[in-house]
Amino acid sequence: MDFSNLMERRWSCRAFRDEPLPDDLLTELLATAQRTPSWCNSQPWQVHLLGGDALAWFRTELAGRVAADPLGVASDLPLPGGYHGVYDERRRAAGYALYQSLGIDRSDKAARAAAMMENYDFFGAPNALIVTTDKAQGPYGAVDCGAYVTNLMNAALDRGVATIAQGAIGVYAGVVRDLLDLPEDRLVVCAVALGWPAEEHPVNGFRTDRADLTDVVHVVAAP
Repeated sequence: MDFSNLMERRWSCRAFRDEPLPDDLLTELLATAQRTPSWCNSQPWQVHLLGGDALAWFRTELAGRVAADPLGVASDLPLPGGYHGVYDERRRAAGYALYQSLGIDRSDKAARAAAMMENYDFFGAPNALIVTTDKAQGPYGAVDCGAYVTNLMNAALDRGVATIAQGAIGVYAGVVRDLLDLPEDRLVVCAVALGWPAEEHPVNGFRTDRADLTDVVHVVAAP
């Protein structure tokens, strides 16, 4: 589809059908994402592809460990130091709209916690990728992985495949490293869940807005 139209249609899927994606389609999407540009062409990303019994095992283990130790955060990358001003406003607006689509009152802490745990079930997706970066590449490696994830999700959307990038997985990098036996030089960035969307699910009608260009673009005039 036309790229501008694709960007207008891009969204984060939070309910998937359990129908697996064909192997050749997954290979096609990964091959397209592999063309992502990177700092000095270092291509610091590596991905672990999960599906079928492997994903069933991984999601069970991950969810169980998170539930047993919900405060056991061990992110490989620095987490935001806080949300202030407009950033907090955007975060709150997105969260409110999400819970509203699920019929969850903001005072219902149990339901909100259950919705959060859906991250560790990968929202029922039939496939998931764990994205890691090379530790020595530092922040630039993580930035390159962000570009890779974006291109992967756009390639998927172009083929009718729904996705969601999941920073919540990276928050438990220690658990992920243990489950996948990752070496210490690989840093967990995020996961990407992907599959066919459950279009009838109300959460998939939820959309976020975007700031106006005048809020983010600063035209520099000659001195």
